[in-house]
Amino acid sequence: MSRRHAAEKRVVLPDAKFGDLVLTKFMNNLMVDGKKSAAERIVYNAFDRVEAKLKKAPVEVFHEALELIKPAVEVRSRRVGGATYQVPVEVRPERRVALAIRWLIKAARSRNENTMEERLAGELMDAVNSRGSAVKRREDTHKMADANKAFSHYRW
Repeated sequence: MSRRHAAEKRVVLPDAKFGDLVLTKFMNNLMVDGKKSAAERIVYNAFDRVEAKLKKAPVEVFHEALELIKPAVEVRSRRVGGATYQVPVEVRPERRVALAIRWLIKAARSRNENTMEERLAGELMDAVNSRGSAVKRREDTHKMADANKAFSHYRW
């Protein structure tokens, strides 16, 4: 990490179909080897599956799922004296979105359906119903922060 200045944020363009910036970031994270059209196809087809199953607007389902996955607090390691403490800290809004996107993609990839479209659709529907690995990951993070509340005075 540079000490001179903070890295400037790149501007992403809204996606073609829904005009959503968060969805573009999601697709960019999902993309492998620079194949953006493949990532778009996966997301849009997964959205079609979600819409067919839940009879709701897929972008609303996506944002609802992200809200349920976003962590409010996380633990950070902090060395004090000779000991390392897990100190709970609040998560910045940008990092909350980034973590939610990352966790959702990782959970979808680890599912055992046949295609990535099915996996992503399944994980989105599970997240909306407050189950699934991505939501579990958030709850584990919150539990860990809650368990280490005693060290919150080491916050910086």
